[in-house]
Amino acid sequence: MFLKYLLILTMMMGISTTAMAAGSSSSSSSPSTSQSSYAAAEKAVKAGKYKKAVKLLNKEVKRDANNADAWNYLGFSNRKLKKYDASLAAYKKALAIDPKHRGANEYLGELYLQTDKVAKAKTQLATLKKICRSRCEEYDDLKQAIAVYEANHGS
Repeated sequence: MFLKYLLILTMMMGISTTAMAAGSSSSSSSPSTSQSSYAAAEKAVKAGKYKKAVKLLNKEVKRDANNADAWNYLGFSNRKLKKYDASLAAYKKALAIDPKHRGANEYLGELYLQTDKVAKAKTQLATLKKICRSRCEEYDDLKQAIAVYEANHGS
């Protein structure tokens, strides 16, 4: 009987040790700071809090200059704040890292429309057509944005 209790006690201690390790601050058992800061930035972008997103994303790209998604969101947030030069630079960095980044290609096309560079927007649309091979949401969105732009500007 004593052995049975000892076995149960040993098993319980093993479970509690595992539970404590899962809640520890060790890098092997918790998300990295970059993942949580990137997640916070992504949440800020989706909530339309672009100034906050820019601050968080600037920190992220300093930490990881090869994060194309962070550069893309930085470009998007700056574009929403009408900081077009900063937006263009961020999209170009995202595309230098990943030329087939569909989001960056779409958003760069939208930036070109906002700055009245329709021919460049159409170039981004052609790039998306090659990347997507058939149809993808980014291609469809940019195609529609170009059609709206042309309808409103008589092109």
